[in-house]
Amino acid sequence: MISKTREILHGARIALVLAALSALVLGGCASVPNDPEERKAYYETNDPIEPVNRAIFSFNQGLDAVILKPVASVYKQVLPQTLQDGIRNFLNNLRTPLILANNLLQGDIDGAHQTIARFTTNSIIGFGGFGDPAGDLGVKYRSEDFGQTLGVWGMGEGPYLMLPIFGPSNPRDLIGLVVESVADPIDIWADNTDRDAIPISRLLLRGIDRRAGNLKTIDELEKSSLDFYATVRSLYRQVRADEIRNGDTDDTIPSPSISLDEDPALAGPRAQVIK
Repeated sequence: MISKTREILHGARIALVLAALSALVLGGCASVPNDPEERKAYYETNDPIEPVNRAIFSFNQGLDAVILKPVASVYKQVLPQTLQDGIRNFLNNLRTPLILANNLLQGDIDGAHQTIARFTTNSIIGFGGFGDPAGDLGVKYRSEDFGQTLGVWGMGEGPYLMLPIFGPSNPRDLIGLVVESVADPIDIWADNTDRDAIPISRLLLRGIDRRAGNLKTIDELEKSSLDFYATVRSLYRQVRADEIRNGDTDDTIPSPSISLDEDPALAGPRAQVIK
């Protein structure tokens, strides 16, 4: 069982790397339209392999309808809200080493101080991270990842990607995902102590929790969208640009022109992302 789990983890990492390489190759081979208006729209959407991405999006929607959404619905109905909040807080707390590392890599000293303060407060007073007393004191949770760090360093996002199961991404965020999958100290500890089920359990539980927390939002977004795929693409790019800026306005980081009334914390399209 342990070796099988390890094979699954290594296989997933290899698949992610191959997906990034394939996207770069396919993106480079895509033909740019000759018509000026079509060319402008082509560059704005940044989706040179759109037919492939749409096919993967449909596949993900099918998996969601058959597996993830029903499981998330039961999860939301059966578990008390307090327990759901505790699980989410605990999973967020486990990401602290990665968040802190990215704070420092981005030169965000204030963010690092807040991350340390949250972890210390919630781990001690919040019963190992299940509570969020730091949030009650005004020190809110702010996730950071290596994809954001690469963006802060000036790396472009590259062509838009729709990954099987993981959902919306791009080469920059995909690199970040792969790096964090091998650099997470908890996963490293689990791998070295023959507790390989822990990384997969965290991954699955986080995916279910994210989906359960956005059941209504995603349903409403899908019903109100003329093209749900295009809405997910635009919203994903907008949210990622905002996360890289930490919510600050900066004209040096382009943001797609889409405005939604829904909470941008969204996990609408991000609900497809198990992260």
